[in-house]
Amino acid sequence: MGKVTGFKEFPRSAVPYRAEAERLGDFDEIFSGADPEHLQTQGARCMDCGVPFCQSEEGCPVDNLIPEWNDLVYQDEWRAALDRLHATNNFPEFTGRVCPAPCEGACVLGITEPAVTIKNIEQAIIDRGFEEGWVEPVAPRQRSGFKVAVAGSGPAGLAAADQLNRAGHAVTVYERADRIGGLLMYGIPMMKLDKRLVERRVDLLRQAGVDFVTRTNIGTKAALSTDHMINLMEEGRDETAYLSVEEVLDRYDALVLAVGATEARDLPIPGRTASGIHFAMEYLTRSTQSLYEKSPSSINAAGKRVIVIGGGDTGADCIGTALRQGCQSIVNFELLDRPPNERASNNPWPQWPLIVRSDYAHTEAQHRFGKDPRNYSLLSKSFLMGDQDEVRGVQTVEVDWSRPSDGAPFSEIKGSEREWPCDLVFLSMGFTGPEGALLDQLGLESDSRSNILAQAPDYLSSRAPVFAAGDCRRGQSLVVWAIREGREVAEAVDNYLRKRSEISAVA
Repeated sequence: MGKVTGFKEFPRSAVPYRAEAERLGDFDEIFSGADPEHLQTQGARCMDCGVPFCQSEEGCPVDNLIPEWNDLVYQDEWRAALDRLHATNNFPEFTGRVCPAPCEGACVLGITEPAVTIKNIEQAIIDRGFEEGWVEPVAPRQRSGFKVAVAGSGPAGLAAADQLNRAGHAVTVYERADRIGGLLMYGIPMMKLDKRLVERRVDLLRQAGVDFVTRTNIGTKAALSTDHMINLMEEGRDETAYLSVEEVLDRYDALVLAVGATEARDLPIPGRTASGIHFAMEYLTRSTQSLYEKSPSSINAAGKRVIVIGGGDTGADCIGTALRQGCQSIVNFELLDRPPNERASNNPWPQWPLIVRSDYAHTEAQHRFGKDPRNYSLLSKSFLMGDQDEVRGVQTVEVDWSRPSDGAPFSEIKGSEREWPCDLVFLSMGFTGPEGALLDQLGLESDSRSNILAQAPDYLSSRAPVFAAGDCRRGQSLVVWAIREGREVAEAVDNYLRKRSEISAVA
């Protein structure tokens, strides 16, 4: 390492977000710029540890060569740092912004001192790479003659397409939305990930030889809910085209399913049919659409009392979006207990530290309304309806997780019932798995959690040559895990096709 004693000399100093008062006035990215010298100093804090847990299974899922590019940044070798970053990560401009940084949770320095600001450095490396013109399309030297279809253009689908294209295969990515990017485009709001960054990377893949087809769904049109992505895309716009599964398998040598886990977990309590109750992804999708089209969102929190049920990143994104739309008030319900301020004894390093954190949206709500919007250990019992069947409130009860009851790991606290007035409710309680219609049409087996059954490392489903990767295989997870699985499924498909080619040559 260039600065062996750097971790002793320099304190951790993360790059701050833009000030709340400033960023609440727009949908621009929340991130502020960082001085290169500051980042070099932070890179110098990376220890010359014998075993870099930051790139272990508990750290970085894509095995980023973190100590190497930290040291190169310290040495002011930014171009070399970019090469090492791209060696394991196809899209560091995404992970550098939206990843929760499990690498920092596993940082060896973090045992006794605040961890290295790995995420800040990663983002700075790739941003500088684009600014300097160092990031270029990577086209294969020759083509294999094989054709591969990828269903879904989220991080798993894009990573698979990139790697398969580099291997020489002709790749076509199908996306049912009107823009490429999947979760990156419509699931993550503008202020966390500028969509120009997604489009920039897609343009590079297109220049490298990847074909992209939008507004096309693989599978027949099933009975779709009003908030389904296809219906959202068709509202006043072009209709979606449909390709039968058999047509795809006839046309291509392999099919990679990277369709995500899009079946949202519902809350079937009394009053659920009230108007004004929406799934989080419907809300976020419509918000991004409206920003693209420079028109008011069809679900607008302006002047409304908003309740977000469910925590996590998506819940925070709903809070941040509602604040920017000008909501009158906002409250966040979380069924679980408030996490501790410090690691519990059963949550040792290098595991991800399960501690309370304030995301960007929580501090924004604190700034706007003077208090944290989160309320823990709350069970929603019913939605209250107004005269026009609109939602006017949520009835809750507090729960005690230390006292299990029949059928539940908690008990309700008598006398803690409360009514919370509201005009809008966003359900952000995670996802149960991929949509079942596609699995049925393909005749695919699913696992015990309703995900597509396809074991790593071959990622082959119960029907060859159909492969699966990302959230539709492993369940709801992180963008960085999706990228890893996209890379690995590409290797599995490549091995499958080349073995088939060898068999054909022998025959």
